[in-house]
Amino acid sequence: MGRAHSNACNQVGHFFDLPYRLVLKSCHSRNLEKARKFQSVWGYESVEEDWRKLVERDDIDLVVVVTPNYLHKEMVIAAAEAGKAIICEKPLAMNMQEATEMVAAVEAAGVPSAVSFCYRRNPSVALFKQLIDENRIGRPFHYRATYNQDYTISEKVPVGGNSLWRLDGNIAGSGVTGDLLAHSIDTAEWLNGPIEKVCAHTEIFIKERKNAETGEIITITIDDACMFLAVFKNGSIGTFESTRYARGRKNFNTMEMNGSNGACYFNLEEPEYLQFFRYGDPETGEKVEEDHLTGWQKILVTNKEHPYMDRYWVPGTVIGYEHYFINQLADFLIQMSGGTPVYPVPTISDAARTQKVCDAVIQSAREERWIQID
Repeated sequence: MGRAHSNACNQVGHFFDLPYRLVLKSCHSRNLEKARKFQSVWGYESVEEDWRKLVERDDIDLVVVVTPNYLHKEMVIAAAEAGKAIICEKPLAMNMQEATEMVAAVEAAGVPSAVSFCYRRNPSVALFKQLIDENRIGRPFHYRATYNQDYTISEKVPVGGNSLWRLDGNIAGSGVTGDLLAHSIDTAEWLNGPIEKVCAHTEIFIKERKNAETGEIITITIDDACMFLAVFKNGSIGTFESTRYARGRKNFNTMEMNGSNGACYFNLEEPEYLQFFRYGDPETGEKVEEDHLTGWQKILVTNKEHPYMDRYWVPGTVIGYEHYFINQLADFLIQMSGGTPVYPVPTISDAARTQKVCDAVIQSAREERWIQID
């Protein structure tokens, strides 16, 4: 994530006309040798061994928090109190209590903030949103989301260290619920409105793993898999599933909405495509006349008419994962300057709402009952 955000800072001015020019002033890591290597690769002017010194520097205006989850609260609050604009990785916090404190600090300081729900900035997902806004889906009935991976199936995979801290409950807070379903929940509420209540089940398939740093066998406390039912405020119903035990799925992040006028489907493993089923006229709701043409369309989202794509290459040439961060940063900087972004960037307050839903999902699984969400 540090690479993704650093690359966005270096590239955003090449593709968007912005009111600001970004300069990479300093980066931090507890491992000074790694920080210096990172500095030389990405072009930072300096390295700070103590992150608090970085946050307090007068020559730094924007702080990007790209750390394990248990550090987010302390860093975001310190950055807000120092008057810095903030971008924070997801999930926002370890739990809703932390998220509430972070929102209070940011709002008290009056600083701009964003949380990196980067998949909103995929042009196909942004087109999904556009079709909803144009009433091409109509009244929504069903929303389905999956986010499946397979990298922790083996019992030999350890917990902890630089790459597998997400399996440690003290560091991550939750498992796939916070790591993967946070994306799915954010996108679902952006596309389909607030979730009112949830009923969930979680599973830990491998109960003990070796600690990568100490060699000790420790008990795993966070969810390997989660599935939940959802009822949305608009009356539609949803299903959500996430796991790290789906053999063959690497980053299988899908979303589908079925409505009275049509339907949409997106799969992140084919990110340049959006599938759309056209049934009803968006203005009248009446069935379209061309019966012989009614069916699923697979739209290649690369034309200049599609969200963000007028900034990049000729039609038919795709963009990649790194561009979601560029698009996100551009929208944030435009928003900061009072301009009109392609779509508003979710703030820390918005991300606290996602945290509330995540907490409700975990509570529901623990208590085996429906949980109402305020």
